[in-house]
Amino acid sequence: MTSRTSTLARLRYSAAAVFAASVLVLTACNGGGNSPGNDPSSASASASASATPTPSATPTPSAVYKPADAKGKAQNVPVPVLPEAAKAETKEGLLAFSGHWFDLLNYAYETGDVSRLGAVTSPTCELCSNITNSLTKNYEADKWIVGGKLVTPSVTTTFIPESDETYQVLVQVQQAAISYMAPGGNEFRSPTPPSDTGNVMLIEFKDGGWYLSGLHPVR
Repeated sequence: MTSRTSTLARLRYSAAAVFAASVLVLTACNGGGNSPGNDPSSASASASASATPTPSATPTPSAVYKPADAKGKAQNVPVPVLPEAAKAETKEGLLAFSGHWFDLLNYAYETGDVSRLGAVTSPTCELCSNITNSLTKNYEADKWIVGGKLVTPSVTTTFIPESDETYQVLVQVQQAAISYMAPGGNEFRSPTPPSDTGNVMLIEFKDGGWYLSGLHPVR
């Protein structure tokens, strides 16, 4: 990855088996005049008791998440879902979106798919573009990334918009070391060491949703 990518990288947050069973219960009515041995109701009840139970559905195992390692790419990576709180133009919504944005960045690091991140990020964010372009390059020709997990132990905002209606969010971003793997399990470039940095997110609310317009390291 480029050094700019490394900078952004330093910026950042079975299926249970469906079981169906049916039980057939029959109630016999005694007419009162027949002996138990000759009672047709008794014969019906006996036949019901010996009936074969309805077979249960066979459990279907769910796809299991597997992180990337030196042998291969991550598998079945969960797609981040926008929190309900992040749909409102409130302080809570802004903070929820900030965490969601880093969840999408983590997803991009694990899969190489930057489309979801791009959908909520302005193309004018230069650092963001450097990150997505570098990730795309590092996943070309069946290559992949190992590590790079981002966590955001501190996310704060005054929720006071600037003159252009942009909100600022201060974020502490910690990122694990990154290894760059090529087919066959060989590293195609030197690893990126872990990092711990402060950053400013510039976020605006438009067309009914939050949008990242800028990302800058705290100098």
